[in-house]
Amino acid sequence: MAEEQYPAFPLDAWRPTKETVHRFLQIAGKIRLAAGPQRNHWWHVPFHLTGNGITTRPMRDPVSRQMFTIDFDFVGHRLLIRTLTGDEIAFPLAGRSVADFYDATTTALTDLGIEARPHIPRPFDLPDADRPFAQDTEHHAYDQDAVSTYWRILSRVAMELEVAAADYAGKISPVHHFWHTMDVAVTRFSDRHIDSDPSTDPVTREAYSREVISSGFWFGDDDTPEPAFYSYTAPEPEGLAARPLAPDAARWLDRGGSHMALLPYEAVRSAPDPGAEIQAFYHSAYRAGADLAGWPPERECSHGVTDPVLA
Repeated sequence: MAEEQYPAFPLDAWRPTKETVHRFLQIAGKIRLAAGPQRNHWWHVPFHLTGNGITTRPMRDPVSRQMFTIDFDFVGHRLLIRTLTGDEIAFPLAGRSVADFYDATTTALTDLGIEARPHIPRPFDLPDADRPFAQDTEHHAYDQDAVSTYWRILSRVAMELEVAAADYAGKISPVHHFWHTMDVAVTRFSDRHIDSDPSTDPVTREAYSREVISSGFWFGDDDTPEPAFYSYTAPEPEGLAARPLAPDAARWLDRGGSHMALLPYEAVRSAPDPGAEIQAFYHSAYRAGADLAGWPPERECSHGVTDPVLA
């Protein structure tokens, strides 16, 4: 039953589809970046999960002032763009190159009277970052079964992140699906200000202007070619990688000057109780960072209850 909830999903089995879908997500994400109101730590940029996919959440076109959303329906495998007035345009995701998807998306926006477009219409931090989306006919794979599996795993992991987040009463992000790295994460903040070097890029400075402990999951990439659960503390306190992690399969990954706690997805899916393994991992990684960094214990709570009487 556990392995049915968390099916085998090696990166190589769906890499062509992942590379296509990743660029689809970046196109919609960059429209969100252009049309969403600014929030602290770039919280306005990532996607949120829905009952059948992911959403940009409502945005406002900076020119027409229309409110609209872009939703990926991974049950019906279509993109849906809706306006507050009730107008909508949808089209299938399968059978399209990135160039086709970009053209269909921008055409739909034009037909709806929406002028928001990606400010930089090229991939971010991908091997073809210099190639405009409109010229990418290379990436066109879309395996519906693989996308459905991606969506089911994403949903189950997001719920585990919601459970883990319930034990913290301080400043904490929503569960975010990041389109630039295609991972899902939730981040706790200590509110301790971090003075980054002025030469640090503005995206990083805003994201890490406070001390954080982030927990998440990614589907694998060239650097770590396997799906895995992760956690890191930034800035990293001295001695972090010497702290114990649970379960036994978890380890500290040296990233050349910093460390990330890593728990392979394959170790979790074969466990009798995957949820317990995931929670043990997130808790141990949080304890490692919070204890060494001296985070105040009063920010913690149990199962989302802060009232001492109810607790």
